[in-house]
Amino acid sequence: MVLRPVQESDRAVLTEIFSDPTVATWWGDPDRSVADTLAEDEDSTHYIIDVDGTAVGMIQSYEESDDMYRHAGIDISIREPWQGKGLGPEAIRVLARHLIDHEGHHRLTIDPAAHNINAIKAYERVGFKRVGVMRMYERGPDGTWHDGLLMDMLADELRD
Repeated sequence: MVLRPVQESDRAVLTEIFSDPTVATWWGDPDRSVADTLAEDEDSTHYIIDVDGTAVGMIQSYEESDDMYRHAGIDISIREPWQGKGLGPEAIRVLARHLIDHEGHHRLTIDPAAHNINAIKAYERVGFKRVGVMRMYERGPDGTWHDGLLMDMLADELRD
């Protein structure tokens, strides 16, 4: 597995990723997700998850730089054929290790939909712990609000 920075030339690959119905369920409009991923943002970094030359998903990190609240967050999407194979936790582990060891973060967060059980289990395998439910946190692709689960992990909780 390799995490490589997203480039403009990845537009078609990103469209494939975000158009996968199992990804679009959580991310919404594929065109908007592709545009957001390709947009310049100094606090966010986006990577293609490449397994043996195949783009299986996208993972991103964002960093809060205010010294009082400094931490990083992670979000991920994996195309359906590669879900349930341990690739999500592996990609999160790789990015988390980078954010801890090279960027100096002591705490990471992730905020899946509270009913996204598979994602929550994957995040727990890496070391994330449930902090609490954020009620009516996110508007889903169907236009209704749903709860989010705030999860975090301290640097020494990362499981290899």
